[in-house]
Amino acid sequence: MNDQRALLAVRYVALTLLAILCVGPILVMTLTSFKTQAQTFTTGLSFFFAPTMENYRDVIFDSSFGRYLVNSLIVGIVATLITLLLGCMAAYGLARFSFAGRKTIAYTTLMLRTVPLAVIAVPVFMIWSDWRLTNSLLGLILLYVAVNLPFTIWLLYGFVLQVPVELEEAAAIDGCRPWKIFLRIVLPLIRPGLAAAAIFTFRIAWNEFILALVLTDRSTRTLPVAASLFVTDIGVEWGKLMALASLIALPPLAFTFLAARQVISGLTAGAVKG
Repeated sequence: MNDQRALLAVRYVALTLLAILCVGPILVMTLTSFKTQAQTFTTGLSFFFAPTMENYRDVIFDSSFGRYLVNSLIVGIVATLITLLLGCMAAYGLARFSFAGRKTIAYTTLMLRTVPLAVIAVPVFMIWSDWRLTNSLLGLILLYVAVNLPFTIWLLYGFVLQVPVELEEAAAIDGCRPWKIFLRIVLPLIRPGLAAAAIFTFRIAWNEFILALVLTDRSTRTLPVAASLFVTDIGVEWGKLMALASLIALPPLAFTFLAARQVISGLTAGAVKG
């Protein structure tokens, strides 16, 4: 009993240290966003200072903030929806239909995602320039779909394999067409996978910087690219940069918590209850 208590105490200490390690940078970012430029260098990591909303006012009421926010929302939401649509259909095809090289394709799709985005920035810029997709939201959306699709297919492939084939066979005997089986039986049962894929895809499309920097101009910038504008030749405007970074972090966090609830409900719901 004492050994179990000691092991439990070690686990709690380790989890507490891990939580501090994860929350620490977010806390520093948030605190810095409420400091003036002078306070940033004089107070350090102090928790006791006179907070100011000046940085948030300057960022939010900037004439370009609304445009950058809309660009990020369009790119993130549209790229996520297209990736989920294509990914779930491809994963279902790989899991349910037999053809040459099926397993090889299923297990090698993830390898495409291991390529660093910085490596493909220049080739993509050259190809997108030929196709006249640079400086457009469409070009950025298509690129993020291509980047996130391999992981989405690989993730959903495993979820589709866990769906009992007997459920689909029973529905087919009752007269359901393949599309109805896919929409009414398979999709509800792979909801946890869809939620996880949506979190991953939206986070990448919302936070990605290198490709967005290369492929956008003044009118199509996303919020991460706009944040780089606070790094100037005369110095870094830390307060405004941290304020915008805090605003950028909010949608992915909210989306993650919302989708996490869907993941939990999906995991606790079985095929018999469905």
